[in-house]
Amino acid sequence: MANNYVASDIEILSGLDPVKRRPGMYTDTSKPNHLIQELIDNSVDEALSGFCNEIFIQIHDDGSYSVKDNGRGMPTDDHPTENISGVEVILTKLHSGGKFREKSYHFAGGLHGVGVSVVNALSEKLSAKINRSGFSYEINFKNGQPKSPLNKTGKIKKRVTGTEIRFWPNLKYFDSPSINKKHLKNLIKAKAILCPGLKLTLVDEAENTFEEWLYEKGLDHYLTSESTEIHIPEKPIFCSEKKTDCELEWAIFWNIEQKGTLQESYVNLIPTTQGGTHVSSFKTGVLEAFKEFMDSRNMVPKNLKVNSDDATDQATFVISLKMLNAQFSGQTKEKLSSRSSTPFIVNSTKSTISKWLHQHVATGEKLAEFIIEKAQRRVRSEKTPRKRTNLAGPALPGKLADCLSQEINKTELFLVEGDSAGGSAKQARDKTFQAILPLRGKILNTWEVDPSTLLASNEVSDIATALGVEPGAVVADGVRYGKVCILSDADSDGLHISTLLCALFLKHFRPLVEQGKIFVAMPPLFRIDVGKNIIYALDEAEKNKILSNLKKAERTKANVQRFKGLGEMNPEQLRETTLAPGKRRLLKLESTNHGKTLAMLDMLLAKKRASDRKTWLEKKGSLVELNKT
Repeated sequence: MANNYVASDIEILSGLDPVKRRPGMYTDTSKPNHLIQELIDNSVDEALSGFCNEIFIQIHDDGSYSVKDNGRGMPTDDHPTENISGVEVILTKLHSGGKFREKSYHFAGGLHGVGVSVVNALSEKLSAKINRSGFSYEINFKNGQPKSPLNKTGKIKKRVTGTEIRFWPNLKYFDSPSINKKHLKNLIKAKAILCPGLKLTLVDEAENTFEEWLYEKGLDHYLTSESTEIHIPEKPIFCSEKKTDCELEWAIFWNIEQKGTLQESYVNLIPTTQGGTHVSSFKTGVLEAFKEFMDSRNMVPKNLKVNSDDATDQATFVISLKMLNAQFSGQTKEKLSSRSSTPFIVNSTKSTISKWLHQHVATGEKLAEFIIEKAQRRVRSEKTPRKRTNLAGPALPGKLADCLSQEINKTELFLVEGDSAGGSAKQARDKTFQAILPLRGKILNTWEVDPSTLLASNEVSDIATALGVEPGAVVADGVRYGKVCILSDADSDGLHISTLLCALFLKHFRPLVEQGKIFVAMPPLFRIDVGKNIIYALDEAEKNKILSNLKKAERTKANVQRFKGLGEMNPEQLRETTLAPGKRRLLKLESTNHGKTLAMLDMLLAKKRASDRKTWLEKKGSLVELNKT
C-alpha cells in the first residue's frame, strides 16, 4: 500500500459499477428474491396510480424470472438530455425514474431510483419489452450494458399497454441461486390483499404450477382469515382514512391467550418487516386512546404506567400506509424512516379506537382490564428477580439448541446475537459437540447489578441455566461446556454486545474466565471472490492486505462483499469461517492484571463514571485499531 494518498488515488465509479462493486449496499445478496420484488413493486406502483390491474410473474425453467403488467409501459421516447430512450435511462442510470416528483406517480414504493437498474446490474442478461402508443418495443442487455438501442418491433392496438422484464441473475453476486418461493408467494398475496381489484398471477415452470390472487375485500377480512386464535373483538376494528398526501388503512384485534400471531406493516404496498415510524405511531395512537378511556373511568391503579407494548403486544394487526416521498432506512426498504405522516397516523388511530371504545363500552372495559393486567405483570417481572434454585437441572432454556455429547472437554456453547443469526448458527454447527443459544438484542449492562438480582434478566438467566453455574459462584465445577464462545456481528453494535458479555463473565462468572473457558469468536467482515477461490477478511486492514497481495500477483479481478451481520451469512459460510475448528478464529478472554481490567471496565460501563468516560474518549477516541494478538 502506497504511503502517499493523493487525488489520483480517488476512484470515481460511474454507471452501474457501484452496484457491481458493492451489491450488498443495494440489495439482499443471499438470494435473488429482492430483484423480483423490485420489479413487482414497480408494477404495483402502476396499479396504485390507477393504470394497472394485472401483474403476471413467472419463474422460468432456465433460471430466469419475469414480471409483466398492463400498465402504461416504460417511456420509449428519447430523454431530453441523455439522448437515449427513457427505457435505457431507467435501466442503466442509478437514481433515475419518474417517482422523485408527483407528476407521474402519486404514491410509489420505488423512490430511490435504483431498483430496476440494480436488477439490470446484477443480471447476466435482461430483456425489456414495452407496449405503448400503438407499438411494441424491445431492448436487451448483457451484464448491465445494452446490446443495441431500443427497437420498435411491431404495431399493436393502442389500448394494449404494459411492460415485461425478464432477467437472468448473475449468480456470482448471490450466496444461493434459488429464490425463497414461500417468501415470494407471501409477498404477492400481500400485494393483492392491500390493493383490492389487482390480480396477480404466479407461474412456476419448474414445478408446473399456476396460482392466482385477487381480493375484493380489505384488511379486516384478511386479518380474520389468518387468525385461528380466540380474539376480542370478534370483528376487527378497522380504519380507512385519506388525505391529499397520505392514505392509511389498518385493522386490529387482541388475542386472549398469546402474543399477536400476525403483526404486519406496509408502506406503498412494500412489506416493512422491521417496522418503522408508521408502526410506532400506530402503537402510540392505540395507547393514547386506551389511556384516555381508562383515565375517564379511573381504571388504572396508582403509579402504574401503561406503555405501548402493554397495549399492542398481544394484538394482531395489519397497517397499510400510502404516502408521498417515502424514505426507508435502506434500499431493501424493510423499515420506514419518514416522519411526515406521524401526526396523521397517531391522531387517526387514536380517534378511531376512542370512538370504537365509547361505542362498545363493555368490550372496551374488558380490553382495558386485559391491558392493565399485562402492565402489572410486566412491572412485577421487572421488580422481582427470578430465582433459579437448580440451574444444573433438566429445565434448560427453550431456545437452547443443545449438543449431543456430554464430554465436557469437547463441548462448546455459542452465545449468538439475534434470532436470525442463531438460526443460521444452528444449521452451521456440528450438533455432536456444539450448542447454540440465541440472545435477543443487547444484553443488560450487568456491571453495577447485584448478583442476587441478576437473574431477573431473561437473557442472563438463560445463560446461567445453560451453563449450570450461578452468578457470583466462587467455583464452577458444574459447568456444562468446555468452551463458551461469544458470537456477535463484526460491527460496532456487535462489539458493544461482546463487551457487555465479557463484562458479565469477568464480574459475575469469574471462575469460568480463570479456567480459560470464555472465548470471543471473530467472524469475517468481508468475503473476497477471486475466480473460484474465496478468501475471508476479518476487517478493513486485512481486506486491504489481501487485495494488495492479489494485485502484486497480478490477480486484480476480485469481487468484495461486506457482510452486514451474521444473519447475512448462509450456514455454510458461518460454518467455514466461524464455527469449524481449524478454520475459525477465537480469542480467549483473559485477565492477567485483574485489578487493572476491572478498573478499565468500571470506567467504560459504570453510570457514575460518565465524566471519566467523557475525558477518556476525548483523549483516546481517535485510537480505533484493536490489538487482536
